[in-house]
Amino acid sequence: MPELMQFLLSGLTVGAVYALVALGFTIIYNASDVVNFAQGEFVMLGGMITVFAFDAGLPLPLAAAIAIAVTAAIGVALNKLAIGPARGAPVVSLIIITIGASIFIRGVTQLVFDKQLHRFPAFTGDDPIHILGATILPQSLWVIAGAVVVFVALWLFFTRTLTGKAVLATSNNRLAAQLVGINTNWVMTLSFALSAAIGALAGVLVTPITLTSYDLGIALALKGFAAAMLGGMGNPKGALVGGILLGLFEALTAGFLSSQYKDAVAFVVILAVLFAMPQGLFGRNSVNRV
Repeated sequence: MPELMQFLLSGLTVGAVYALVALGFTIIYNASDVVNFAQGEFVMLGGMITVFAFDAGLPLPLAAAIAIAVTAAIGVALNKLAIGPARGAPVVSLIIITIGASIFIRGVTQLVFDKQLHRFPAFTGDDPIHILGATILPQSLWVIAGAVVVFVALWLFFTRTLTGKAVLATSNNRLAAQLVGINTNWVMTLSFALSAAIGALAGVLVTPITLTSYDLGIALALKGFAAAMLGGMGNPKGALVGGILLGLFEALTAGFLSSQYKDAVAFVVILAVLFAMPQGLFGRNSVNRV
């Protein structure tokens, strides 16, 4: 029983990180139908910038705020300099551009910072909390709470605000959105800024637990994509549930089988979803009028 509870708590923590990455995917997908594979690099940037700003003597909250703001600015730059000029290109071409941007960001980060693993102190200490014979770090509770708060905020944003509905309208029909007065360029800029900021927040929350380095983003992007696919691409609820489920699958696989198979779980999930239910758990079947 304690072992199972430990696996579940570990999976919940990791799943919350995947959920935050998947929520970042959701924002940009809802605005443009593009899957942004640079999303993992936003997580890495949030952690790395916070580490070096904190080491430079800044208070941790200020260092984290600067990291989130800088990463959001990089997200805007990605939209303006790479995605925007290729707006009329096929979606596959835009996805390839985001992969190239991911490689570029990773290379620049390696040059500006270094190749080492880094961390900064946990927000509320490292003394574990005991639950039913298992333990969980206080920082893990910050990660889980962060994922829930971001999910609620995004759900309210997309369902209760005019700006959120403008994002959805832009994704559904960009020309029609422009004809009714929606500034689609501003919507895209906002979407990339929010997505990058959420990724950076995930990096800030998880770095005290998992450490961070310049090459962290590749795995996170793939697993965040798998979580978004599992829950239903473009659905905030699906992103949260998909992330948690993927984290639990990984933890249980590592615990009961072998940690060698842990990273393969995401790819198995992607294949299973594509074959069994391409729309995901909470996605909607698309209907084309002919």
